[in-house]
Amino acid sequence: MLEQLGALANTPWIYVVVGLSVLLDVFLPVLPSGVLVITAATAAAGSAVGGDHPRPDLAEMFALVLCAATASVAGDLVAYRLAWRGGDRFDRAIARSRRLTAAQEKLGTALLRGGGALVVVARFAPAGRSVVSLGAGVMHRRVRDFLPWSALAGLTWASYSVSLGYFGGRWLGATWIGTAVSVLALFLAGAGAAFLIRRPREAEAS
Repeated sequence: MLEQLGALANTPWIYVVVGLSVLLDVFLPVLPSGVLVITAATAAAGSAVGGDHPRPDLAEMFALVLCAATASVAGDLVAYRLAWRGGDRFDRAIARSRRLTAAQEKLGTALLRGGGALVVVARFAPAGRSVVSLGAGVMHRRVRDFLPWSALAGLTWASYSVSLGYFGGRWLGATWIGTAVSVLALFLAGAGAAFLIRRPREAEAS
């Protein structure tokens, strides 16, 4: 995968692949879009370090952040609009997905009424993006209340993911070790986000 993404890293196709993955994973949380973003950044950074250039082209990293963030917001808005128009159907769709149901139960009330900051935190939690976007649509939240936080969440997540890949590639090269360390950092951020979201509910229950 690293070799394939390394070959794509210097072509526009890398943005197509990353964009589609990030766009669609709001509906299919099993898609490893975060892993793909990290791997793409690691491949680009590592290949630049090992090649003729002393360091990766930061413009490529910025473009990757912009691509991932834009796709994240676009996916959020599509899910939001579809859920707004068909709330009952999306409730049933969530009920059919064990992962989304578990996430909704864990994040549920705190996530959907906890304010804009939780939209940003939830972007890192497993299935949190799906629950927030679909939930905001089902609950008919105003787009002007949802969109700015969705944009901030997408930009924060994309910047963090690309930074992990960039520094992993710089320090460890375009290797599986570098990618694994960066992906582990992303999963730890997700675990921390899920903990922060659940904590208000646990405090209320006690």
